[in-house]
Amino acid sequence: MLKSRNFFLFLFAAALVISFVFWSGCTSNSAVHEKYTSRNRKVEVIKDKDGKFILYRNGEPYYIKGAAGYKFYDRLAAYGGNSVRVWHTDNAQEVLDEAHKNGLTVTLGLWMAREREGFNYYDKELVQQQLEEMKEVVLKYKDHPALLMWGVGNEVYAEGSNVKVWDAVNGIAEMIHEVDPDHPTTTTVMNVPVKLVNLIADRCPALDILSINSFAGLFSLHDELAKTDWKGPYVISEFGARGYWESYFTWWMAPIEQTSSEKAEITGKFYKDVILQDEQQCLGSYVFMWGNKQETTPTWFSMINSKGEETEMVQVMRELWTGEEVQNKAPYIAYLKLNEMFAFDQIYLKPEQTYPGAVYTFDPDQDSVNVTWEVLPEIESEDGNTGKEVTPAPIPGLLSASSEGKTQLRTPKKEGAYRLYVYVRDGNNNLATANIPFFVRNE
Repeated sequence: MLKSRNFFLFLFAAALVISFVFWSGCTSNSAVHEKYTSRNRKVEVIKDKDGKFILYRNGEPYYIKGAAGYKFYDRLAAYGGNSVRVWHTDNAQEVLDEAHKNGLTVTLGLWMAREREGFNYYDKELVQQQLEEMKEVVLKYKDHPALLMWGVGNEVYAEGSNVKVWDAVNGIAEMIHEVDPDHPTTTTVMNVPVKLVNLIADRCPALDILSINSFAGLFSLHDELAKTDWKGPYVISEFGARGYWESYFTWWMAPIEQTSSEKAEITGKFYKDVILQDEQQCLGSYVFMWGNKQETTPTWFSMINSKGEETEMVQVMRELWTGEEVQNKAPYIAYLKLNEMFAFDQIYLKPEQTYPGAVYTFDPDQDSVNVTWEVLPEIESEDGNTGKEVTPAPIPGLLSASSEGKTQLRTPKKEGAYRLYVYVRDGNNNLATANIPFFVRNE
């Protein structure tokens, strides 16, 4: 009799557990469903009956065809783009106004302090102070007609995954929903670290969208995202060619940069073969960087240089956004050599000696091209989010006049790491770039 009673008690307990799991699952699914159900807001994400996430703006589907940067918004609009992404609010009014003037929207980043810079997320008062400061910003710009969504932090986790960081992110997202229910919230991660994304999925229910910065890592994005607990929508918030941190390196740890032609090819391939292929969760993307930026080199991420000249990456994105072929193409660089060697050959040169340099280039439209050269000292790479790198001055007197894509380099007297840069122009505001690292030393 005792055994029989215990058996029935066991069955009763098991039924309770099953019921709890069932109703918990229903509640969870109901919450997710409610989160992505239309509430007639200016900007919102809706999950349709087929499980597809769609971003709506003013009641109309809005697929993001964007660029990350702070300049040349008129060109972005003219070339088929519709949105810009910025990662801080230092000049937010100017950014929003210029974007609106050109018919663009803005993902406006709220810069959150990071632990690696000394911020303590265990300090409740400090965390609350940061939230209040951001609340003032949200209240100031929430009604701007160009605003698309709020970016709560940019790669804020740095090297750590402190749960208090994500509690703070969620707290800011909750605050935004309270004071500005008309615009979604997102936060940005680099690539798709599974444990970290799972932490965000668990600790940040107030986030509507996950934003992913990814360069060479894009090739495995779909597979990595499928391993995570994030089942909501996402945006590719930065993409382009290979980053300097994921490049091949010389023996003296100088990253080897792709030519502008290589960058254009891989960026277009990523857009077509990765970003556009996910029609269920991906809401669009922002190519990086729309403008110029000194980060490791002055050319690494600069789609448009300081003079306003455009690289082939601009043309590739223009064709992808509009579906129309660009009539005048940028020059093409096949490769660059120094002393008959490629960068992978580990170029060590003696001081105050002369060596030949040559670029192998052509113009698709058979325009005549102008080739210029310069030598810059190598600088140590900084954190691209917070670093204030300044382009070093070119070293004068090292290069002879070039002809037919060739030059003669007289190496510096001072030992150390340098780069030889080449710029190819077609006279139509189009530019191709390449550089090759070398090291000067006495053998």
